[in-house]
Amino acid sequence: MKRNSRLSLALHTLGHMAGDPQRMRTSADIAEHAGTNPVVVRRVLGKLREAGLLTSEKGHSGGWCLAREPEQITLADVYLALDESLVATGGEEETPACSVEHVLQRKVASVLEEIERSLIERLAVTTIAEVREHG
Repeated sequence: MKRNSRLSLALHTLGHMAGDPQRMRTSADIAEHAGTNPVVVRRVLGKLREAGLLTSEKGHSGGWCLAREPEQITLADVYLALDESLVATGGEEETPACSVEHVLQRKVASVLEEIERSLIERLAVTTIAEVREHG
């Protein structure tokens, strides 16, 4: 699951947090466990906080904890909070002069959008709690 390190870090962290949802975890502790930098952790977890999945407190006894019960957080929630796409979509490219290429681009873009929707639907049926239970 290392293809998208931000998603991997987020899911890994939330999976551990699901074991003790009320416990505060510092960015440094999470970073050490995940083998990354605390700045990277804060950047990723900040997105999850913005989406209402985590809360954070500053100060000596501060840190990060789940904002909702693990049973109420789906893998799709996490994926969408990071505002990324695992499926490479074409984006806004120039319209090709060749009509065959133009049709191919439109068709491929349509298939990729369908795959992205399907991915989100599949992620939506699994919660962080379920991942924790099978871990």
